[in-house]
Amino acid sequence: MRIAAFGFRSIPLAKGSAGADKFALELFPRLVKRGHTVVAYNRQYPDVFVDATDYKGVKIKTFKTTSIKGFDTLLHSFKCTFDIIFNNTADVVHIQNGGNSIWALPLRLFGKKVFISQDGVDWKRDKWPWYGKLYLRLSSFVTAYLPNEVIFDNVISKKLFEEKFNKQFKFIPFGSEVEEINGGEDVLAKYGLEKGGYYLFVGRFIPDKGLHYLIPAFKNSKSAKKLVLIGGSPNPSPYEKQIMDMAKGGNIIFPGYVYGNEVNALMVNAYCYIQPSDVEGLSPVVLTVMGLNVPLIVSDIEENEYAVLDTARKFKKGNVASLTEEINFCEDNYDEMLALAQKAQQRALSVFNWEVVADEHVEVFANA
Repeated sequence: MRIAAFGFRSIPLAKGSAGADKFALELFPRLVKRGHTVVAYNRQYPDVFVDATDYKGVKIKTFKTTSIKGFDTLLHSFKCTFDIIFNNTADVVHIQNGGNSIWALPLRLFGKKVFISQDGVDWKRDKWPWYGKLYLRLSSFVTAYLPNEVIFDNVISKKLFEEKFNKQFKFIPFGSEVEEINGGEDVLAKYGLEKGGYYLFVGRFIPDKGLHYLIPAFKNSKSAKKLVLIGGSPNPSPYEKQIMDMAKGGNIIFPGYVYGNEVNALMVNAYCYIQPSDVEGLSPVVLTVMGLNVPLIVSDIEENEYAVLDTARKFKKGNVASLTEEINFCEDNYDEMLALAQKAQQRALSVFNWEVVADEHVEVFANA
């Protein structure tokens, strides 16, 4: 098959990358290995640009976009759609994010098979202003009916859409495996860390991710370890400044954006990983941490409950005191945390497997 893909930010990963980019990074090279051609459309922001034309056999095409939040996706997706149609770069189009589903109409009119990956209930995310949430609510109707198929990565969002639209959709979860980790000691030295000497969070600094719970909860806990917060805001925001201010006076480190082997090395050497999100799809970071046999604390939202089952400690969503209790539990009962991590690894590597994910996508693309 000739496949084109857009809706993520960039591969290889760059500043502002998140779960959609991790998904693209893992899935598309595996499709190439299975004999298909893949064109992946990267975004070039005024201040962020990945200079690449190929990634593990995936052809990279890059188009400029704006830094204006929300409109960057629409502008880039318009350019991708135009290129796919008028340069005939593919017969199958894979689009991430239901907010992009409006482009299914022109693509299907020109004979393309279109598949949308929906990773969550986007209009619930606090990062969007009211008009963004309204647009995403309206676009959910387009998502449900225009593409050849919609693929969900978590059963909770899938069920919500099925009940709302009285239709059946596909479910394919993310995978959990990572490449062999090299140079872990060098990575720790680079950031002034010691193995087992820090708690970790990786992701965007946006309200959805719950850092405004994590920081005070950690500062209130008995832990003398460090808290390492990797990532940042994809666009400058008051929220990012807010959490930086909240972190003052605590043993909290902001290394910035870290990717690839380095971030995996920081995960595998962490004392515990904390995912405090209010809203998630099926988090690829959580699945990676599970696969790496690292103790885990997550908020008790349905998506996290589905991912970890009984293999991690959970706190009440949005509850600082509850998260503080779980951090203290981790400090006092680490043998139990390690036992849970082993169960999590077994679950991740058996249920969430990237090779199976790739095979299932090929089957959906071929048979829809």
